[in-house]
Amino acid sequence: MEAGNVYGAAKAGGAFDLRNFLQQPHTITRIVCWIFSLIVFGCITSEGYMNSLHTSELRCIFNQNVDACHYGVGIGVIAFLICIVFFALDVYFPQISNVNQRKHIVMADLGISGFWTFLWFVGFCFLTNQWVSTETTPIIGADTARASIAFSFFSIFSWGLLVCFAFKRYRMGADDFTEKYLDPTSEYPPYPNASENYQQPPFGNTAPSDSDEYKPPPY
Repeated sequence: MEAGNVYGAAKAGGAFDLRNFLQQPHTITRIVCWIFSLIVFGCITSEGYMNSLHTSELRCIFNQNVDACHYGVGIGVIAFLICIVFFALDVYFPQISNVNQRKHIVMADLGISGFWTFLWFVGFCFLTNQWVSTETTPIIGADTARASIAFSFFSIFSWGLLVCFAFKRYRMGADDFTEKYLDPTSEYPPYPNASENYQQPPFGNTAPSDSDEYKPPPY
């Protein structure tokens, strides 16, 4: 089923405009989210682990809690991949003619963006708590630790914007589809009322009366 301007995209089959696509607010926000996630897991993997003078074992810079580093790297890498997947879907989205497929993509974007907004909030609180609890602040890696915390905080708002844009696209698509949909049965006239259009047949099948009884002709 084809529809025009459904779920934030024009009718399928049109030419792809790269400049217009890159200027869209949700595209810019998704690129920002992609950069923030790259910074978070890049900072932790590069200088988020250190070893002490007494051992060569690498320990997490956040209060030597390896779960903090794993969490930051995990949500950063997955968010990085999610942005790539949905960026590709955004490019392909105007070519989708099926309304239900567009609806499912927008709903998936809405749900995943909302869930990752929550995960970034948890990650910011977790990393901040572990960094404050660190007894000895290391000289090397302190700036990268603060950067990962800061961009985790920024990611809360960037992914929150993706939620707003996805919800707006969902509302636009639902309203547009409701307005453009017409009941096929309304194109046909109503069935005529049998009581109003009934007419007596020209030749009735009434029973003959006594006066109409056949009489032979006289001779």
